Amino acid sequence: MNYLLPLLSVLIGFMVALWLKPKGKKNLKLLLAFSGSFLLSLTVMHLLPEIYEKGDPKMGIFIMVGILFQIILEFFSKGAEHGHVHGHDKLTQMPWLLFFSLCLHALLEGFPVGHHHDLAIGIAIHHFPIAIILTTFFLNAELNKTALFLFMLSFAVMTPLGTLVSDAFPLLNHYYTQITAVVIGILFHISSTIIFESSEGHKFNIAKISMIILGMVLSCFL
Repeated sequence: MNYLLPLLSVLIGFMVALWLKPKGKKNLKLLLAFSGSFLLSLTVMHLLPEIYEKGDPKMGIFIMVGILFQIILEFFSKGAEHGHVHGHDKLTQMPWLLFFSLCLHALLEGFPVGHHHDLAIGIAIHHFPIAIILTTFFLNAELNKTALFLFMLSFAVMTPLGTLVSDAFPLLNHYYTQITAVVIGILFHISSTIIFESSEGHKFNIAKISMIILGMVLSCFL
């Protein structure tokens, strides 16, 4: 399930966008708010305590590196990791900068999954609305269907690949705590940005607050 859930969530999101062509942004923003809350709660309650249990204060530095690294990635991806894609211009070729930055982000997310199986659920819930938003964006930009499929397939396999690489190479396991701290920084930035950007003008309403609370509560049962 560690490999299957993140893979299927992107592919299902791709098919939903391709066949159903959802028009309403409100429901997607509610789903994004839920996914951001769920992912943030898993990070705080499961990943964060683990890296500090050895009492190493330097972990905070790696978390900040993760936050900074994600900010740099978003300079190239334009915020696609949290569903922030805009523009109506026709695309004549694959947006390579967005592709590589998004795939690198997804690859890193997969590293802690081998040690935290519940994180696979959180990443799957996080990637599902992102896949719908990305597919819709590329369809509106009239990106070649073959290029679109290859883009989404590559995105889908990145997180399972990150988990596989982490499990297969003992050297990476030796630095597991440091790598996980960097991923925590990435997830902190992504999930908090999702929560705030899911609200128009950064204003919250009852529906969005309810979805955020629901995400927090459900994460407690994992």
